[in-house]
Amino acid sequence: MTRRFDLICLGRAAVDLYGDQIGGRLEDMRSFAKYLGGSPANTAVGLARLGLKPAMLTRVGDEHNGRFVRESLAAEGVDVSRVRIDPERLTALVFLGIQDRDTFPLIFYRANCADMGLCENDIEPGFIADAGALLISGTHLSQPGTRAACEAAIAAAHAAGTRVILDIDYRPVLWGLTAPGLGEQRFVESAQVSAVLQSIVPHCDLVVGTDEEIHIAGGSIDSIVALKRLRVLTPGLLVLKRGAAGCVAFAGPIPAMLDEGLQGPGFPIEVFNVLGAGDAFMAGFLRGWLKDEPLERCCRWGNACGALVVSRHGCAPAMPSWTELQHFLFHGSPTRRLREDAQLEHLHRVTTRTRAWPELLVLAVDHRAQLQQLAEAHGQGAVRIQRFKQLVDAAAVQGAAGRPGAGIILDSSYGEAVFPATIGRGWWIARAVERPGSRPLEFEAPEGLALALRHWPADHVAKCLLLHHPDDPPTLRATQLERLAELQRICIADAREWLLEVMPPRELPSHERTLAEALAQLYDAGLKPDWWKLPPSGEAGWCAIADVIARHDPHCRGVLLLGNDADDEAIARSFHTAAPHPICRGFAIGRTVFAPAARAWFAGEIGDDAVIDDVARRYAQLIAHWDAARHPTSERSVA
Repeated sequence: MTRRFDLICLGRAAVDLYGDQIGGRLEDMRSFAKYLGGSPANTAVGLARLGLKPAMLTRVGDEHNGRFVRESLAAEGVDVSRVRIDPERLTALVFLGIQDRDTFPLIFYRANCADMGLCENDIEPGFIADAGALLISGTHLSQPGTRAACEAAIAAAHAAGTRVILDIDYRPVLWGLTAPGLGEQRFVESAQVSAVLQSIVPHCDLVVGTDEEIHIAGGSIDSIVALKRLRVLTPGLLVLKRGAAGCVAFAGPIPAMLDEGLQGPGFPIEVFNVLGAGDAFMAGFLRGWLKDEPLERCCRWGNACGALVVSRHGCAPAMPSWTELQHFLFHGSPTRRLREDAQLEHLHRVTTRTRAWPELLVLAVDHRAQLQQLAEAHGQGAVRIQRFKQLVDAAAVQGAAGRPGAGIILDSSYGEAVFPATIGRGWWIARAVERPGSRPLEFEAPEGLALALRHWPADHVAKCLLLHHPDDPPTLRATQLERLAELQRICIADAREWLLEVMPPRELPSHERTLAEALAQLYDAGLKPDWWKLPPSGEAGWCAIADVIARHDPHCRGVLLLGNDADDEAIARSFHTAAPHPICRGFAIGRTVFAPAARAWFAGEIGDDAVIDDVARRYAQLIAHWDAARHPTSERSVA
């Protein structure tokens, strides 16, 4: 029977606020990184990244954090059709920190939170029947209303032949057994909790927990005794997570010793952050179990996912992709500090991107020096340049006419006023960081590049123009490479994409392979931008460029073609040469589109409306040229 989903995850969905300062108390945190959180939500993300089709069944608040949770899940490929909006409750929050190797403080803000508003009426048997399995989080057994929802979901699962999984997910504070400030406490004995869990276990095909969680579910602090009690209740698979020691699984009778179960060895890595490890294990284990892989393989995948996540900051964002997991299993790592494994971290970064951009049609308006010259020639200043960029942005919206893949490149000097207007468009947005014309490269960030980028919206791409030639003097080359390495480090730390525009200086001789040689030189220096922006090239040049990128970074987003202020006919020719090459994903062109209107507007010869009309027309014509080159037989190009 084919079902829409591999798994439905029922339970917590929250916002995690992770302290940025490592090695301090939560009291000492000054800033926090915001991530998707909640054990079932983390597992859903992990499964999606491993190639499965998960769905989330929960509630979020009708507010900003609720929208963040829904949008984050959807961006990862998790179905959110049953992530309901609760009009009366707020989305849960969790504050987390990394104090030292053994101390990971956390505070749950879950009083009357949205996901605990889940009730029996939220359970649709048809939806449950559309999944191969249902994952229940133990936290949602802690209150009568959510417990009733879990029981209804389990009943629907049994009726539909949907397998049931229990992640014990025991947090004593969420059962009211500790003070609210003791969120990190993992175990408190409670006959009441044991009784509740034991009422659910008989209905489960798989039960997963740590030592402490098996103890509370089995009602004994002796693991073997607890496991034997659970075995009486269910014939299902029991899996005991053992941290660095890996896991042990019991498909049949419980032996006298834990080591007599099926062993899943752990991976010898340095632990950075234990939070989220169990959710990662569950995702990896289920990637195998849901597909009926051998149990040994399920354990290995689960342990590997846990090892990768405990090496990173955050829970959901740290979940590995399938590509990354396979690389780790096949190649291992040269270091126990996996977050310092450059190849592994690069794979994580480029294979967990949450938005695809198969084609980009970008209007570049990050020009500063050229517009400054125009304004000064007519006795005008910064305010006038800012106004012109607002007009160009309005024209871009008109010219794009809702076309997917539209985008804009701006600068912080004169484009700042435009950015608020771009919110909610779904456009690709980049902003320049280089000081215009600088060689060696300098950044236009008086407060420092890292601080400047820290204040940008998360989806803004850092764009940098590099005047570079393969035959540059070694000292100049070294200086420029060092500054690009700084930009790359900052973007990676900020989870931000970056685009590198490479322009060989016009005064230096170039040939058909100059650009490809320049890119190879930059790759050899360890630079791997998400995007390239390059001038037009001939057929041989594009083949060489494509070959260099494929060899050094097959996960590169692609190349955008720049215009060099060429006329309409030259642009069309360059498109027809570039477009057949898949590595070319579109264009990022500016002066060809806006320069004629700029000259007339700054001179006072035309008004605002004329600028918008002229730029919109030229931008639309540019898109038409691209379509004719990329999609020569499509209805779009015929129209």
